[in-house]
Amino acid sequence: MDPLSFIFLAITPLLVGLITVFLLVTASAIVFLIIHVKELITQEKDQPPIAGSIFYQLIYFNTLFDYQTYLSRKYRNYRLITPTHSDIYTADPVNVEYILKTNFSNYTKGQYNYGIMKDLFGDGIFAVDGEKWRHQRKLASYEFSTKVLRDFSSAVFRKNAAKLVAKISEVASFNKPVDLQDLLMKSTLDSIFKVGFGIELNSLSGTDEFGNQFTKAFDDSNVIVYWRFVDPFWKLKRFLNIGAEASLKKNIQIIDDFVFQAIRSKREQMKSENGNKVKEDILSRFIIESANDPEHMTDRYLRDIILNFIIAGKDTSANTLTWFFYMLCKNPLIQEKVSQEVREATNVEDATSINRFAERLTEEALDKMQYLHAALSETLRLYPAVPVDGKSSEDDDVLPNGLKVKKGDGMNYMPYAMGRMTYIWGEDAEEFRPERWIENGMFRPESYFKFTAFQAGPRICLGKEFAYRQMKILASILLHFFKFKLVDQKKEATYRTMFTLHMDQGLHLFAVPRTN
Repeated sequence: MDPLSFIFLAITPLLVGLITVFLLVTASAIVFLIIHVKELITQEKDQPPIAGSIFYQLIYFNTLFDYQTYLSRKYRNYRLITPTHSDIYTADPVNVEYILKTNFSNYTKGQYNYGIMKDLFGDGIFAVDGEKWRHQRKLASYEFSTKVLRDFSSAVFRKNAAKLVAKISEVASFNKPVDLQDLLMKSTLDSIFKVGFGIELNSLSGTDEFGNQFTKAFDDSNVIVYWRFVDPFWKLKRFLNIGAEASLKKNIQIIDDFVFQAIRSKREQMKSENGNKVKEDILSRFIIESANDPEHMTDRYLRDIILNFIIAGKDTSANTLTWFFYMLCKNPLIQEKVSQEVREATNVEDATSINRFAERLTEEALDKMQYLHAALSETLRLYPAVPVDGKSSEDDDVLPNGLKVKKGDGMNYMPYAMGRMTYIWGEDAEEFRPERWIENGMFRPESYFKFTAFQAGPRICLGKEFAYRQMKILASILLHFFKFKLVDQKKEATYRTMFTLHMDQGLHLFAVPRTN
């Protein structure tokens, strides 16, 4: 066979695939346009107004959460048309309470969301409903309430926070900038692997190459899977194994190899210990539980449970702290106020060693840090770890404001947009002002249906106190030892559109050692 014929035969399947995709996209666009026009014509007055189509979200994908904010200023409730259903979006706290609590049973993750998320999240708690959700919720509720886990996790957080300070000190001594987001991601990943798996990952030190591969694969998969929500052709791409879907398949393999190896290693470790050691990490306790139900709690199920814990424990805390330090750099007076509170709460005025200061971060000291708690909450109000959360309507329904919801419609509430609504937070809604959370010197919580960063109702985040404790430990130790300044004070930070609110291109700061 001559070379040209060989090349032709090699590229023919690819060309056929590309032509097929083009024809299907064109045909789908025409069908979709017809559906959109029909919906506009038949729009009923008691349905949420149509703000556009799913293709609008493709156009605005890189600034998706700001686009949703723009629409929410025009409509407290609106819908976008897809080929199969409407996606309804709400920024109304009354409706949020209705879908998350009052009529909770009607608003599930649903098969639509599950189908999109399953490749990455599997049957983990973020993606499932029904008995699997209740089972994992019960297990997690018990774990997070134990003193053993609380004490163990606090010790891990303090230890890794001290390591983070030492890492930053190395760079600061040469007056070089650091990417604080990258370091926070590695620190929280090390913590969640120790707390979740009982494994010393050491990603902060950069010595665990397999761990670094896992982290990159996990973060890239997060972006690709989220893209599916606005890409009506992702199933076709997955079938043809092209583009982002081909990359996702490779990433999932890396993730699975890593997690299954961790599970196997933990089982072997537990056998060698023969039950003589108190099981502090979450995986060990789940493996013990799996012995009671080996048919259902397989290694695949454990993989899904643990992977959901990783995204909850790594991304949410690290992302929130990244935005927290960004806002402190934009508001240096607030940064100093938080630092002063940390000194007073720990009763440490003079410089001390990193490890000795970490030991001062007791539960009692952390409880005194009311302004820090308020500043973290204010960060979550404006930069929630999960910027939008989607449900699916199981049956036809009517919202409290009289708007109709059809069976199969998506129902989304938007923490990111809600934090910017003046009709919820007042005229200064877009201002970073921790004082809004303080009353008579004490932190004053808001309704979870107004401040939706931790969800609400039966699915409210079980790890809320866990997350606050980790963030307060990391924030207080960093602010005790350093002042932070942006490398470029004029540059406005942007996000990377994914399930969690990840700062795009990192957070580049100068860490200036304090002389307390």
